[in-house]
Amino acid sequence: MQIKPRTDFSDEDTQRYSRNALLAAVGWKGQARWRAGKVLVVGAGGLGSAALFYLAAAGVGHLGVVDSDTVDLSNLQRQILHRTPDLGRRKVASALESLSALNPQCRVESLDLRLEAANVREVVQGFDLVLDSSDNFPTRFLLAECCWQERIPLVSAAATGWRGQLLVQVRDGDNSCYRCLVPETPPAEAVPTSHEVGILGAVAGVMGCLQAVEALKLLLGRESDLTHRLLAYDGLQGRFQSLARLKRPGCPLCGPKEP
Repeated sequence: MQIKPRTDFSDEDTQRYSRNALLAAVGWKGQARWRAGKVLVVGAGGLGSAALFYLAAAGVGHLGVVDSDTVDLSNLQRQILHRTPDLGRRKVASALESLSALNPQCRVESLDLRLEAANVREVVQGFDLVLDSSDNFPTRFLLAECCWQERIPLVSAAATGWRGQLLVQVRDGDNSCYRCLVPETPPAEAVPTSHEVGILGAVAGVMGCLQAVEALKLLLGRESDLTHRLLAYDGLQGRFQSLARLKRPGCPLCGPKEP
């Protein structure tokens, strides 16, 4: 099927994004929304690599990448933004190069820093939504609190071993927040890290791709069912589970505050 060129998109854009525009839920109006979109991705590892690649490929106009680490050889089985020649480089620099090569029209803002209470609000401001692709609970809690207070939608994912989880936090109506599900840091033995049990790179990729899907829907102005549910994936069993999330009375983040 031929796509009629649009005056507000170049001939190159028309060809590049033609399969997006064929989608009934997208069209050229939706493509324009993606082009105007600003998405911050925290973590340029296994999750962030997949999410960033597909957001750039879809034509999101402005991507922010937050990471404070360097590329290590053990990263390369899952962190597909980076290549063997990138060993020792800053991850944000490698990410910028890879994403710019994929889509030169995508503006990539590299933020080589560690998120802290002192800088998180300044970092997230100006973005339409945030993807939490980090690998630790302090960062997850920090982003969840800041995004809730700033009313910025948050798409949060995690992956370890053969399993992954995904949820969306949007401050609206009776939606629950991240802390309703995880009120405090779980005991270390309850949530082993990839350093302890390993991680299948493709599982991290699955969850990162799902983050990109949710982000693109939110940029279109569509609601996400994952504001009320947790999507759990078991790669070894080949199963997805959709689990209800409830607003927790007395939640330290979104519960009623004492007068």
